[in-house]
Amino acid sequence: MATVLEGLELEEAAAASEDAAGPAVEAVDSRPGMPLLLTGNQLNLDLYSGGCRHLQHLCAQEPPQLLQVEFLRLSTHEDSQLLEDTLARVPWRRLCLRSLVLKGGHIRGALGACLHGTLTTLPAGLSGLASLTHLDLSFNRLETLPDCILELHSLDALLLSHNCLSELPEALGALSTLTFLTVTHNYLERLPTTLGSLSTLQRLDLSENLLDTIPPEIGDLNSLSELNLASNRLRNLPASLAGLRSLQLLILHSNLLTSVPTGLAHLPLISRLDLRDNQLRDLPAELLDAPFVRLQGNPLGEASPASLSPPGTPQVPEMPRLFLTSDLDSFLVTPHGCSVTLACGVRLQFPAGATTTPVTIHYRLWLPEPGLVSLGPHDFLLSRVLELQPHGVAFQQDVSLWLLFVPPRARRCREVVVRTRSENQWSDLETHLEAEAPKRLWARCQVPHFSWFLVVLRPVSNACLVPPEGALLCSSGHPGVKVTFPPGATEEPRQVSMQVMHMAGRELRALLGEPEASVSPLLCLSQSSPHNFLQPVTVQLPLPPGITGFSLDRSCLHLLYRDPPTATWDDITTQVVLELTHLYARFQVTHFSWYWLWYTTKNCVGGLARKAWERLRLHRVNLIALQRRRDPEQVLLQCLPRNKVDATLRRLLERYRGPEPSDTVEMFEGEKFFAAFERGIDVDADRPDCVDGRICFVFYSHLKNVKEVYITTTLDREAQAVRGQVSFYRGSVPMEVPQEAEAARQKTGTDALWMATLPIKLPRLQGPKGRRQGADFSLLPLNLGDAETGFLTQSNLLSVASRLGPDWPAVALHLGMSYRELQRIRHEFRDDLDGQIRHMLFSWAERQAGQPGAVGVLVKALEQSDRQDVAEEVRAILELGCHKYQDSIRRTGLAPENPSLPGTSASQTPEPTQT
Repeated sequence: MATVLEGLELEEAAAASEDAAGPAVEAVDSRPGMPLLLTGNQLNLDLYSGGCRHLQHLCAQEPPQLLQVEFLRLSTHEDSQLLEDTLARVPWRRLCLRSLVLKGGHIRGALGACLHGTLTTLPAGLSGLASLTHLDLSFNRLETLPDCILELHSLDALLLSHNCLSELPEALGALSTLTFLTVTHNYLERLPTTLGSLSTLQRLDLSENLLDTIPPEIGDLNSLSELNLASNRLRNLPASLAGLRSLQLLILHSNLLTSVPTGLAHLPLISRLDLRDNQLRDLPAELLDAPFVRLQGNPLGEASPASLSPPGTPQVPEMPRLFLTSDLDSFLVTPHGCSVTLACGVRLQFPAGATTTPVTIHYRLWLPEPGLVSLGPHDFLLSRVLELQPHGVAFQQDVSLWLLFVPPRARRCREVVVRTRSENQWSDLETHLEAEAPKRLWARCQVPHFSWFLVVLRPVSNACLVPPEGALLCSSGHPGVKVTFPPGATEEPRQVSMQVMHMAGRELRALLGEPEASVSPLLCLSQSSPHNFLQPVTVQLPLPPGITGFSLDRSCLHLLYRDPPTATWDDITTQVVLELTHLYARFQVTHFSWYWLWYTTKNCVGGLARKAWERLRLHRVNLIALQRRRDPEQVLLQCLPRNKVDATLRRLLERYRGPEPSDTVEMFEGEKFFAAFERGIDVDADRPDCVDGRICFVFYSHLKNVKEVYITTTLDREAQAVRGQVSFYRGSVPMEVPQEAEAARQKTGTDALWMATLPIKLPRLQGPKGRRQGADFSLLPLNLGDAETGFLTQSNLLSVASRLGPDWPAVALHLGMSYRELQRIRHEFRDDLDGQIRHMLFSWAERQAGQPGAVGVLVKALEQSDRQDVAEEVRAILELGCHKYQDSIRRTGLAPENPSLPGTSASQTPEPTQT
């Protein structure tokens, strides 16, 4: 598979180059295991690991084909010394390169960010590339522009994005043939005045830098058609911009502009002028009314702070307001502060003085990867993970953060908190809720530094600081739960916290099978100190519902204790003194952990408590796989609560169809699910975990994870239809994905990793134009069997299906179809019995197309299902087909008359001629 992919990538790279045509050159390296390095006039070394070693070996051999290379690509993710030595050995002056790519960004870090290469300079000999027109040095560590670049007088395109450049040299004007220049995501603070001498420059991208001024000479770029200055610190623009008569696209969003030249409205070719998220309060009418101007996020029409302040009052600039679109992932914060609304719905407010120097803030939304998120035993995740960079930056004042989330339906005794990560540990921030709509809430908090943030629904947590004098801690969700700390319980003040969980009595009784069983709220106590208390601490729990202190049977009352490192519940009723009142039970402890009061006649209470504990953490969910109607190769995978499956399927019915939900699965909160594609189905996706035809899906307790992927490769789509299934696993992805029969066998085990298998059936991509498009099935017309032994046409199969009636499941099982497949057919056509039968028969027949003996299997299945009448009908159809086949053979003279042949007896007696 790797060889095929490698060849496809080389092919795509060749097609993308303008002179890719030409005879392929044989491999010049005869060492075992070496790839074909030279292909035509291209040398692509960024596709392999160890590209520098390969290039050194080629330079040592100096084959004639090397001197013919015009396109060279080399990854800079190598050791810096090795990369420098390799570039020094290349005979640059002898090469006829037209395109050179020395680029990083091919490798992603642990959090998915593209990593920079190790390139910091270029050898002087590179200036000998007299024919070089394209140079890409993106994603490297260049701090200054190498002098050799300024001697490449044929250069047409220069790409320097994602480096560390703080300025460009004045000698840049020597590149007189340059038409494309991009220096995005650098640290440029000024531009050279010689920039205006690049008379052939057509596209200039200087976004994501630190520019506060633009030299007037930029107006001399007569050929410039696109200019991007977004996300800088520009306060004004030179009037010479109005002289760019060829300008079509001018991007200036996310700056500090207070005015723009009026002449921009009269540029003859301008089609888009983006002025969003600036400080523009007033604009000429020509710009206000122009359809090509974008002005969102500007305080247009608002009075300036100067007009509202008395004379002599120091003027404080108004806080800028920024509204970022989905194509932006960063913004600039100045000492004046700003209010920012991200495209994902997140809001931030930086007060004036929060930072002393301008800072560029980057943001990104992450899926809840297990390495990022740590959920408690009963926590619900309500949002995706928001990352704000740079991490750990210290603000002079707290920054306000608003995270948007959809509140859960049940919030009894639970609270919403924003959780942040600091030094590999998660902590909760003080959170306030603000309503935007009935089903949309903001979680607002103060952020001291930047890191990762998410919204969590957790049981209500009550905390207090216990001094040596003692204290009282009460639960705000359950007033009957109290903890009393006597004087002398601790020598040093320590922080203690309490969480309370309630379990529904109906669910408990269903689990135990005992109508009278009942439990109190589950109490979790924790403390900041690892030491026990010096004096016993009194804990008060309400008695289980329906139980009073005057009527209970003490032999049925159990106090259970669980220490978090262990998974067992211990009955400590005989180890403590239970003081009972009419409503409460009190006991004393010196160590904090989980405590639970049970009332049941069952034995082995600890084991029952473990089951109830696990049930509290379980959700009943379904895994569904749906195909787009317009593009069946695109599959939607989704994890849903059981009660939301039917409504979701109805809502998606117009856009999707395909396999119905899996059997109900019980999952723990925070558990990790995997989906593995079986039977040759590959994944066309661009994620690091898409290996060996697998892709990872992580489902957390909010149950809203959705993933859409194309499940076939380009080669599969061109060659034939692909069918298969997707299986969901809990825990580690198995080394070898089992077949359906093996997976079904594993499902019977109590601790099986396999969870559910859903089929994915793709229609053939090429077929007759008159193909039936019925709602009940979408299979091509087919003939089952062969002409010699007899065959069944589509009409024959429809006739057989019309006679099966309620006996079709027995026939399907005798045909070898699995019980799970029958359940899926019943679900998809739950209101249409005829649709169930036709879909069963035709889906089986399509799988048997071209297989010998398929008709015999059908006849045998009908007989085994006690449908001898239908079996006789099928035999009659087959016999008639054999007669017609033999008659046609004799009529065309392809076979001699032979009474021994089947079907010849009918032809021996001549039929009377009709007149």
